[in-house]
Amino acid sequence: MKWSFVIQQKVKASLLLGGIMVVILLSALVSRMSLDNIDHSLSSIYQDRLVPTVDIVYLSEHLYSKRLLLEQGLEKNAATSWQELGKELSVHTHKIDSLLVEFQKTKLVEEEVKALNALKTHAQAYATLEQKIVRLAAQAAQEEGKQLFQSEGSQLFQQSIHRLSELTKIQSVVGQKLIKDSHTETYYCNLLSSLQIIITIIIGTIVVSLVVNSKIIRQDSQPFHLN
Repeated sequence: MKWSFVIQQKVKASLLLGGIMVVILLSALVSRMSLDNIDHSLSSIYQDRLVPTVDIVYLSEHLYSKRLLLEQGLEKNAATSWQELGKELSVHTHKIDSLLVEFQKTKLVEEEVKALNALKTHAQAYATLEQKIVRLAAQAAQEEGKQLFQSEGSQLFQQSIHRLSELTKIQSVVGQKLIKDSHTETYYCNLLSSLQIIITIIIGTIVVSLVVNSKIIRQDSQPFHLN
């Protein structure tokens, strides 16, 4: 009877340990997935949020530089060569195009795609208008160039800056969401780690109980001899 009881207890313990091992395995897999998600979020914060935000600053600098160059040329008529000024503007335009291409390679949400496409349209239109103004100024039609610069040029410039501001706001919102998701994943990792520690303690307790019970049964099963 005692051996039958021991066998029953061992079967129950084996089933319990098997279930616990399954729980540990599942929790380990979930923890690994959570860590992968955290790593992905951190990488995305840098590659898809921080780097593009820096690019937005450079885009803004190039737009303002072009605006200032053309404004100075028109106001002071100080451009020794309008053709040379056109080349300087083209250099900034090329850098803007390169930055936009790099920006487009990052992971974009739907709102970013719309804002970026609008920015590309405005920036291209503004660059085309700049070259038209330079040609007018070079042909002694400086007043007409000034009017274009102050009317349509000002509108396109403001639209480009507005799109840059919109992209900056989107970057901030998406970045905050990524950080929040990382905090959530970290919480679940800590929770699963605590669960694994508790399960380890339970397994240790069960093993100790089995060892103690086994010793007691062996002692009770020894034949009793009278002297």
